[in-house]
Amino acid sequence: MPDANRQIVLDRLPGAEKLHPEHFRLVETAPPQPGDGEVLLRTRYISLDAANRAWMQGATYRSALESGQVMAGGALAEVVDSRAGHLKSGDLVWADTGWQDYAVLPAKRLSKLPDMQPETHLLSVYGVAGLTAYFGLLECGQPKAGDMVVVSAAAGSVGSIVGQIAKIKGCRVVGIAGGAEKGRWLTDELGFDGALDYKDPEFKRQLRGLGGVDVYFDNVGGDIFEACLFAMNNHGRIACCGALSQYDGAPPPHGPRGVPGLIVTKRLTLRGFVVMDFDDQREKALADLQGWVQSGQLKVSEDIVEGLENTPAALVGLLAGENRGKRMVKVR
Repeated sequence: MPDANRQIVLDRLPGAEKLHPEHFRLVETAPPQPGDGEVLLRTRYISLDAANRAWMQGATYRSALESGQVMAGGALAEVVDSRAGHLKSGDLVWADTGWQDYAVLPAKRLSKLPDMQPETHLLSVYGVAGLTAYFGLLECGQPKAGDMVVVSAAAGSVGSIVGQIAKIKGCRVVGIAGGAEKGRWLTDELGFDGALDYKDPEFKRQLRGLGGVDVYFDNVGGDIFEACLFAMNNHGRIACCGALSQYDGAPPPHGPRGVPGLIVTKRLTLRGFVVMDFDDQREKALADLQGWVQSGQLKVSEDIVEGLENTPAALVGLLAGENRGKRMVKVR
């Protein structure tokens, strides 16, 4: 049994200021002990997502975070001690462990994950990122062959997969990302048809030059959402996945202007979602994703940071756009 448990605690909420590593602190406690129907988990890889920052702003699809508590987050974890029949020592599970070495959770909420290599794919393409991309694009965006699909935060964990699935479905795909280097990666490595740099003063003109957008997958909200909204074709579809630009720091002074009339005149469909909405279709999605990865049609990009103590800085870096593909932290 372990003799200590390191934890990253949310020391104080950032409010309207940008998140910094100093908002967290590392503490050490006695390891938890499982009771009947519970399992002791050792955290192996922590998933980092923009949603981690959104949880600090108030209740979302989960309870709001409070200062002084272990920072929340999902992880790939190994069963160390089980007091439940369907899980045994050595099994891997996806669990809301928080940012710590060990956690005790009710076993009824957990299911054994398949044995596959590399196991990090269970957090990326076969985890929340891949499933979010799959359902957000195919169920909410409803792309058709030949459609122009635009994806924001296209070099991130979800966006990089969205664009590749759209290409598999026969669409033309343009990714929005920050900087020429990310743009080249999207086109040269992932097969996007084009890339736009939102930092470029000519960004909006270049977006209009696409000749109209049929499907927009929105990960960022804010000014980019507004620009894409006005570039939509009639009967366009917008999958609203996240609002990264509004999570960290002060909120924008205004929202998109003229939206109600635009939605009506262009007959647009905007749909927000969270991946849990589609749990009943999970097996088919995983089968499709696995087939595309095995055939080489879908490339997986993972950005792995070493060490639990580096998790706060890794999240701050993700919010600043440092990563390509799925960022995660290898705990030990």
